[in-house]
Amino acid sequence: MVSRLSSVWLERPAVDPMAVTGRSPVQIREAGLFYITELGFCLVDYMQSKKSTGICVCLKDAEKTRKHLSEKNLIRKDLKIEKDEHFIYFPVKSTPKGINFYKVIKKEFKEIEKKPTSYKEIIKIPDKFKQKLPTSYDAIGDIILIKIPDNLLKYKREIGTALLTSKKNIKTVCLVEPVTGEYRTRKIQVIAGEKNTKTIYKEHGLTFELDVENTYFSPRLATERKRISSLVKHGETIVDMFTGIAPFPIMIAKHADPKIIYAIDKNKHAVKYAKQNIKLNNVLDKIEVINADAADISQVLLERNVKADRIIMNLPFSAYKYFQNALDIIAKTCIIHYYDILNEEEIPERIENLKKIAEKKHISLETLKVKKIKTYAPREFYIGIDITAKKKHEMLPM
Repeated sequence: MVSRLSSVWLERPAVDPMAVTGRSPVQIREAGLFYITELGFCLVDYMQSKKSTGICVCLKDAEKTRKHLSEKNLIRKDLKIEKDEHFIYFPVKSTPKGINFYKVIKKEFKEIEKKPTSYKEIIKIPDKFKQKLPTSYDAIGDIILIKIPDNLLKYKREIGTALLTSKKNIKTVCLVEPVTGEYRTRKIQVIAGEKNTKTIYKEHGLTFELDVENTYFSPRLATERKRISSLVKHGETIVDMFTGIAPFPIMIAKHADPKIIYAIDKNKHAVKYAKQNIKLNNVLDKIEVINADAADISQVLLERNVKADRIIMNLPFSAYKYFQNALDIIAKTCIIHYYDILNEEEIPERIENLKKIAEKKHISLETLKVKKIKTYAPREFYIGIDITAKKKHEMLPM
């Protein structure tokens, strides 16, 4: 392997090397990208190359040669195909058969730069810590949210920088703590990139604006949101009790035909973005946003004479506390999409407790379908339960 040196001369002061390279002076110097002469700057491009067997053909025969070599899997994937004014040069694994218009050569070919498939490949930390690096994170628009174990927090800057380098569409990397509080927000620290927590996220043809610092949103529920929208029947009245920035209502309004969706949230920041997103996605006629506490839902909606055909309860860890409130607003039959985070062995007990709450209100719960949406922690799952709730017929006096 050799390094081929090419250079671009820039007369001083007409050209700024920073403008040409897109790098800061420090980055240019550290990378050895230029040296100064009396005439000006010389930008240097170090290109790694390898000597390889190749075949040389006229440009007019380039495409049929490329096709033949590709079918035989003879073109080297690690080296670049090169050409000049008259010929094209293919780096090959072995000399091809069936072509009689080429010349076999030995030539230096430029290496194809290997792009990292994971931030773990380029991070600069001691090897003993690399196997402990997080394997998953959330990418929301151009922002990455990542949880880092306590024993790796001293390398948070290195982790952030590696993620920023390996993901070209990412502008900001944030260290996050678990969701807490009634507003479902999380403490966020920018560890690499732009000091910004606002972004635009796209999903199934929809666009969402949000601030990851003061609203809750999970891109991992994209498939679930689409699934729910596919279940909605014409003319349904739907209530989303913990709507956040309104991804469920907007998905349903765009891909189904409900009568009306009431999108409720206590977090005023989430409500602001919900209203923006409803307008942005042109579903103003289908969704009404209400800034209210789910505990007051019966009062808020019964004043509007609302009876829900379908209810969405996406508030893991806390939805259970509001299940009785949801039952207060159901129609005679209502589908409830209930979400929780539970250990596997806790799921049957939670279902029985939901049935007991319903029984006290003379409501039967039928067709409880449990779906494990994602793993939250070892043996702990983010689950969804599709519940059919039916009001029991009152006994008539004899």
